[in-house]
Amino acid sequence: MSGSGYGDRGNKDRSITRPGGGTMRVGTASGVHPLPRDDTAPFLIGERMTGGYGKGADILHDCTIGVDPGEIAVIVGPNGAGKSTAMKAVFGMLDLRGGAVRLEGEDITALSPQDRVARGMAFVPQTSNIFTSMTVEENLEMGAFLRRDDIRGTMAQVYDLFPILKDKRRQAAGELSGGQRQQVAVGRALMTQPRVLMLDEPTAGVSPIVMDELFDRIIEVARTGISILMVEQNARQALEIADKGYVLVQGSNAFTGTGADLLADDDVRRSFLGG
Repeated sequence: MSGSGYGDRGNKDRSITRPGGGTMRVGTASGVHPLPRDDTAPFLIGERMTGGYGKGADILHDCTIGVDPGEIAVIVGPNGAGKSTAMKAVFGMLDLRGGAVRLEGEDITALSPQDRVARGMAFVPQTSNIFTSMTVEENLEMGAFLRRDDIRGTMAQVYDLFPILKDKRRQAAGELSGGQRQQVAVGRALMTQPRVLMLDEPTAGVSPIVMDELFDRIIEVARTGISILMVEQNARQALEIADKGYVLVQGSNAFTGTGADLLADDDVRRSFLGG
């Protein structure tokens, strides 16, 4: 994306992104909703989701997020906006009181997270996302627990993506740096051979250099055709690599558009990106 710190980084196959451009505002007088429906619906979509945890108050209010194959979709917004909750709702970690989640047009709202993994969805939580007492290689092997085929090829691909993990494959994952732990977590998720990779704040607590490296690897994964749905606190940098961006406020869609559109939007920049 020109003019950004990432130069020409990002998904280059525009055929996989939603046609048309512009930033859509939700909840304004226009009454526009953030994503189309029926035959134009994304590969994975959580549509008009309303719900919260247990019997507590609703955190999400008519919230919609979606992603297409090979696309990077980023969810950003202020603290407490419901970003991680929206991600967890798509993965089946809370009950929805309204709306639905669909994968390739099939309603999967009632499926457990385990069943969604079997359908090709992988989720990397922000914390507690590795087995610290296990080696790096054992962590990767745990990621393939549902598979019955030869996993060596996938493990080699993970090591190609994250060379440092190959060097440290016999080392306990708990002894690694924060950025390396995140690589283990992402690598383990990739061992499931997912069609959708969901990342909850993958760069939290890492240095800017490590953040750039992780974003580079995320771009590489997306270019293989895997959908990336990501919650990210580093909003500006995340939108620079995003094909699609969602700005949430109080559990609802405030702005939806391409990463470039959101970065260029004066209201988004002023309200959420520091001007």
